[in-house]
Amino acid sequence: MPHRHRVRDIAVQAQLSEATVDRVLHDRRGVSAPARRAVERAIAELDRQAEQVRLTGRHLVLDLVMQAPVRFTALVHDALEAEAGNARPAVIRLRSHLEETVDPARAAAVLDRLRHRGSDGVLVKAPDHPEVRAAVDALVEAGIPVVTLATDLRGTRRHVAVGLDHDSAGRTAAYLLSTIVSDTDGVVLVPVSRAMFTGEETRATAFVEAISTQRPRWQAVTIDGSDGLDATIVDLVRAAVADVDAPVLAVYSPGGANRGVLTALDEAGISLRAFVAHDLDSDNLDLLRAGRLTAVLHHDVRVDARRAIKAVLQLQGLLPGAPASLATPVGVVTPHNIPSRL
Repeated sequence: MPHRHRVRDIAVQAQLSEATVDRVLHDRRGVSAPARRAVERAIAELDRQAEQVRLTGRHLVLDLVMQAPVRFTALVHDALEAEAGNARPAVIRLRSHLEETVDPARAAAVLDRLRHRGSDGVLVKAPDHPEVRAAVDALVEAGIPVVTLATDLRGTRRHVAVGLDHDSAGRTAAYLLSTIVSDTDGVVLVPVSRAMFTGEETRATAFVEAISTQRPRWQAVTIDGSDGLDATIVDLVRAAVADVDAPVLAVYSPGGANRGVLTALDEAGISLRAFVAHDLDSDNLDLLRAGRLTAVLHHDVRVDARRAIKAVLQLQGLLPGAPASLATPVGVVTPHNIPSRL
């Protein structure tokens, strides 16, 4: 496989070991097809970066720090990589620090390492916790631009917040479910990954407030602590269903793990009247096409990625103007209007 880059650089870009990259480059046996594709994409991206550096002379390294399920981190990572390819007037290299398990101490440790190591900008989705907030403030104090993605960190000195209008999303979900399920009373389940994520907390709070007005005889049951993972949500849903004494009518899922939610409900023999979820990731697209989801509340992650990168370029003095925090409006996607690009 022809290339002009160091094996170490390809490995970092592809998020593979140097040994695996070496096997791919020399066409040795025992390498998976996904690994080969990752190396091909990494070489193409490094080629693009090298050409941009030749044209502009500016090379920025942005660090993406996220604690979220793979289905969501992949969505955000791909959006940032796509938008980085269109960034001007600098070439952008993205370094990813991704974890599925919610752990404030680990997130703070990553942010502290970046402060000592150096970064041209940090994009962060992490739990709203004192250790994380302190680490973000230390980054800002060190002169490193910080943009929060998807969920904000209240009271920090972060420069910009980029993400969904969470309050509007929760109220939109309440409107949809109260309209679709209008002829009976019962329980609606509200699974969140962790209340420490302010975005999900805001969605859930807005939903409960709105549904209590629109359907005062409904009981909203919040399920917390799954980290948004299918493997952990099943037992939590089982326990929640066992504790209610009214029929489960619907689910509003601000936090994902929707396959796991449906697995638990199927086991209990519960047939939902409606299920509203968030984000057009691969899992939700499959469930939407299969009729297991009624609607997905969607916002264009590419727009968020574009705004985040623009904010860093402005903070670095490469684009005019001051960056501003903007909330992305929510859209409603049903099985009948899935965007053609998906």
